[in-house]
Amino acid sequence: MSVLAATLLVATPACAQREDEQLWLQVNTNVTLNDDVRLTLEQIARFSDRQDGLYQTEFGGLLSYRVIKGVELGFGYRKVGAHNGNTGENEDRLRQQVVASFGRVTTRFRVDERFYPIGSGVGVRIRPLVRYNHPLGRKGLALFVSHESFILPNSTNWGQRSGYERMRNLVGLVIPIGQQVSADVGYLNQFRPDRGGARAQMDHALSVQLTINLHTALAPLTHD
Repeated sequence: MSVLAATLLVATPACAQREDEQLWLQVNTNVTLNDDVRLTLEQIARFSDRQDGLYQTEFGGLLSYRVIKGVELGFGYRKVGAHNGNTGENEDRLRQQVVASFGRVTTRFRVDERFYPIGSGVGVRIRPLVRYNHPLGRKGLALFVSHESFILPNSTNWGQRSGYERMRNLVGLVIPIGQQVSADVGYLNQFRPDRGGARAQMDHALSVQLTINLHTALAPLTHD
């Protein structure tokens, strides 16, 4: 009986959460405007088994200003689209962020303001991220790991609920493709704890991000 009880205790969390296999694609194009200012154009497409294929698209831009060496301030906008099995609404999103690089470690502190067409409230979301890059010999080739948390400080009438909303953990390779182009290819694990009666969910995603740097300026590597 003790063996059976232990087996049930181990199996219960796996049964209680939903799991999904996904594919995340992203293209970032960095355009240098002057020595300290850069414009990043972003395109994202995400696919899901549970949500019948393409379930989310994002298009936007981010203007970054280098205040001192290794520290950048950014402000941007994204249009987020919901497709197929995605039960969310289309979303307009403003973003502010601080990116700081310390050798092999890059940190990003981002704040989103989310606007939904079905309600008047503004959903604020705080997203701290830390990433470590480990060179692997060949110039530009590196192993990376990153962690990002999603913290919601307020609730809205369209459905955002305050609290710790999700985490993303990513491990992969930075692969150079020419002098100004690189690809981040890796495994992304996203976990949403059970909140408000909804079951916990874990997503397993193949993540591919292409970064194109124009006018020779290299941008700090982070993932959405």
